[in-house]
Amino acid sequence: MDEKLQTLLNNQVINEHGAAMVYTQLAYEMDNLSFPGMRDWFMAQASEERVHAQKLADHLLARGYRVELNDIPVGSIKAATPLDAFEASLAHEQKVSEQIREIARVALDIQDLDSRQLIDWFLAEQIEEEDTVSEIIDQIKLVGNDGAGLLRIDSRLANRNS
Repeated sequence: MDEKLQTLLNNQVINEHGAAMVYTQLAYEMDNLSFPGMRDWFMAQASEERVHAQKLADHLLARGYRVELNDIPVGSIKAATPLDAFEASLAHEQKVSEQIREIARVALDIQDLDSRQLIDWFLAEQIEEEDTVSEIIDQIKLVGNDGAGLLRIDSRLANRNS
């Protein structure tokens, strides 16, 4: 495997663990605002990001490469409202999408066919992630500050199928 692709994939393992931390913090923020359904949705998302990290790590390990976890940058994450939390989530997913696209571009340039299936899966996953969060944002904007509407969204998100 090309060294640049190996580095990008290893960095994405770290990025996915970072995404899990972002979602965990957003879950804490929603818990502080008394939205347990949104908290649980973000916690499920955090768990999914750890699965993504493992999927990438497994690929590297199966190809004989060492996975090295370095510092996992998270930064300060605060959300005063559910809208703040989901907008932060969308911004983060858009950042991850670009990271995956860069991996795809490098793999394509070096013709690493062995990574194609993994990368295609992640590209499709990122489309789904952004779409899901965008839909939630649209619904939150639709109800605005209506408490009953926010509680209905909270209740629906509590029933997420992981």
